[in-house]
Amino acid sequence: MSIKPNLKEYLQNIDIIEYLKKLDVKDFDDLINGIKYFSENEAAKRDNIILSYFGEEGLSRIIESITGYLLAPPKLEAKSKILDVGCGSGYFTINVAKKVREQLPKASFYAMDVTPAMLSTLVSKTDEIIPFIGVAENISGSINLARKYVKIPRKFDAIFSTLTLHHCREVERVFESIENVLRKNGKAIIIDLCTHPFKEFKEEMGDIHLGFDPSFIEKEAKQFFKKVYIKRMAGIGCKCSGRVADLFIAYLIL
Repeated sequence: MSIKPNLKEYLQNIDIIEYLKKLDVKDFDDLINGIKYFSENEAAKRDNIILSYFGEEGLSRIIESITGYLLAPPKLEAKSKILDVGCGSGYFTINVAKKVREQLPKASFYAMDVTPAMLSTLVSKTDEIIPFIGVAENISGSINLARKYVKIPRKFDAIFSTLTLHHCREVERVFESIENVLRKNGKAIIIDLCTHPFKEFKEEMGDIHLGFDPSFIEKEAKQFFKKVYIKRMAGIGCKCSGRVADLFIAYLIL
């Protein structure tokens, strides 16, 4: 598997404003400001930032949890296509792909993010994952636009998303969007922050939501998935300057 030669040019020269207009995103200015924030403040050092949040043990547990659910029933086929939504610089994408390919060496991995600079960082680290620009609230539309530049499927066998949901204004649309691009019996794994009191995260980290109550996530997910399993990830949280926000993991089956 390798990226098309013009993909780097696509990531570096895309007119992101026109691109997002075609995806009919809401809160357009906020999203553009978020892209600017992550391009200038985090893209080049994102891996180190998440290491500082979770530590090596915490990151290992997140990766093992995602991998475990990807390999849990319903069983993925040998040539499954797996998408990371909101991949950032690809830390989780790359490490989950390595783990999954130990059992499914022919699995294909794809990575979507709204920030081109993040995807450029991913491309600099590997050519074994296919990245494309897109928004979580409209994955199918994102795919349709990206297929002009890179070969990606319209449907996936599995999707995972790590610490992206709290950056998405329309949570219900994210679940609907994921459902739209999953094959029958497909699965999704979402890890994100539980409700926390740190309002300053909106300014410091570009967050939109101050985490989520797992019961809210369960209610939203059940509108689109026939099986929904949610639990807190005991003993692991996002640690920043003495502030700790717990995590939850949701396992969704279409």
